[in-house]
Amino acid sequence: MKGTFKLFLKANERVFINGAVLRADRKVGIELLNDVDFLLEAHVMQADEATTPLRQLYFIIQIMLMSPSEKPAALKLYKDSVTALLATFENQEILAGLKDVDVMIAQDRPFDALKTLRALFAREDEILDRKRGERKGCDTAAA
Repeated sequence: MKGTFKLFLKANERVFINGAVLRADRKVGIELLNDVDFLLEAHVMQADEATTPLRQLYFIIQIMLMSPSEKPAALKLYKDSVTALLATFENQEILAGLKDVDVMIAQDRPFDALKTLRALFAREDEILDRKRGERKGCDTAAA
């Protein structure tokens, strides 16, 4: 994040700032006056929710934001993962999104990368649902 930024938190909502977890006990506005990495609780994915390739990539990038000490290891895992996904996916929308995400990470814009990935989740779900349906049809035909 660059420059001044205002966050508005609900009571008991958490925000992750440069590896620290803050929780507001009441509705509050916070103005960030310098460059920080942050993630709102609403955008935090739990490990058990990272059930698809794009969600796993999201989780890796999230670790970079939430745990600065783990960023080097997460960045290596990110590079391996994005390379594999670019070689695996055929859908042009997802490929374009992954290339955009890769540019954002190279420019140290992980929050924007997460936003781009969230926008691709529905398309990924459609593709995976179609693949599951094709496999189910094959299983039924073979029986």
